[in-house]
Amino acid sequence: MRNHVNRAARLALGIATLGSAGILGTLTTGSASATGVTGNVPARFSPVIGHVYLDDNTAGANTIGAFDRHLDGSLTAMPGSPFPAGGAGTGAGLASQGALQFSRDGRYLLAVDAGSNQISVLRVGWDGSLQLAPGGVVSSDGPTPVSIAVHGDLVYVANSGAVGPNFTGFTLSPWGQLQPLPGSTVPVANGAQPDDVLFNSIGNTLVGNLTGTSQVESFSVGWDGLLTPGPGSPLSAQGLGPFGSEFRPTNPFQLFVSNAHNGAGLGTVSAFNVAWGGALSPISGSPFADGQTAPCWVEISHDGQFLFAVNTASGDISRYWIAPNGTLSLLGSTPVGATGGVGAVDARLSPDGRTLYVDESRTGAVGAFAVNGGNLTELPSSPTSLPAGATPAGLVVN
Repeated sequence: MRNHVNRAARLALGIATLGSAGILGTLTTGSASATGVTGNVPARFSPVIGHVYLDDNTAGANTIGAFDRHLDGSLTAMPGSPFPAGGAGTGAGLASQGALQFSRDGRYLLAVDAGSNQISVLRVGWDGSLQLAPGGVVSSDGPTPVSIAVHGDLVYVANSGAVGPNFTGFTLSPWGQLQPLPGSTVPVANGAQPDDVLFNSIGNTLVGNLTGTSQVESFSVGWDGLLTPGPGSPLSAQGLGPFGSEFRPTNPFQLFVSNAHNGAGLGTVSAFNVAWGGALSPISGSPFADGQTAPCWVEISHDGQFLFAVNTASGDISRYWIAPNGTLSLLGSTPVGATGGVGAVDARLSPDGRTLYVDESRTGAVGAFAVNGGNLTELPSSPTSLPAGATPAGLVVN
C-alpha cells in the first residue's frame, strides 16, 4: 500500500509540475539539453512523463524491464520491475528488431518469449505497471519467435528457428487475447533466419528480413489479413545480412533496411520504393555507406527527416538526412560513449522525438541521447542499469 501511495503522489507531482516552467527552472542547473530541461538534475526533481520497456529475454521465466521516463530524458527503474512475461526467454541475444510492440491503443504490450515459442500480451496499467492479460500467453505457431508487427488488430510474428521458420498471423481482441489467423502462416526456407517483420503505416504492406539468406520478403496484405507475396519477392538484398527495417513515418511507400554483415567498415543502409502490391525497387544511389561495422537496428525520426542506425560492432550510431525522394546523406556517427558502445543494439525514439533510447545489452544498461535534428548527445544520466540477468532484445517507449 505504501508503494502504491508513494507512486500515486509522485505521478501527481509530475502532472502538477509539467505546466510550471517556473518551478522547473528553480530545480534545474547546468547546461540545457534538447528537451529544454537540464540533463544533470536528479530524476526525483523531473516529472515522470512516460515509460521505457525492454523484453529482457531472461533464461527460464521471461520478464519485461520497465523504467519511468522523466521530462529530462533520464530513466529510473519502475517499482515492481521487472514484470513476469509468462513465457520463457533464451538468456541470449535474439539478433532481431521488434521483439516488443504496443497494441494500437497502447493498452497492451506484446512480447516474444523465444525460449518457449510463445507470445505474451500484458496489460499496461495507468501507472505504467504491467500485468499479464487473461489468456495472455499463446503459441507463436513456430520456432523461436523474435519479432512482432502490429497494425490495428492484426498481428504478425517472425519465427526464426533453424528448422521450420515462418511468418504467422494473429488477431488481437479488445480484451488482449491473441487468436491465430487461419491460413496466415507463410513458411520460409530453413536457415533463412527472419529477424524483423513490420507493417507500413497504412497496413497494406508487410516486410520481413531474411538475414540468413540475405533477402527481403515483401507482401501485400489482404482485407482478410492474409499475405500475398509481392512481385519479385523475396528480393536479394543490396548487402549481406539485411537486419533492421523501418518504413518512413511520413511516406508508407519508402522502406529502409540496414545491411549488417558486409564486414569491417563496410556497413550500408538500403532504400527502397514500395509499390502498392508490395514490389520493392531500389532508390537511386542505394545502398548508402555509413563507414562503420554491423549497422543492425534502424530508427527514423517522426518527421521522416533523419535516420539513425546502431552499429553494433563499431559501437556508434550513424546519422543520415533523408531527402524527399528517399536518398540518404550521411551526417556522421555518434559514439555510444559511456560504455565504449560495442554491443549496443535496439534503439527507439520517445513520442516527442527528443530522446533516443538505446539498448546496451552487452553492458546491462539503457543509453539515452538528446536529439536535435540529426544530432545526438548522450545525456549525463546515461546509461541506466538493466535488471540482473537481462539480455534484452526489444525496446519500446510511451
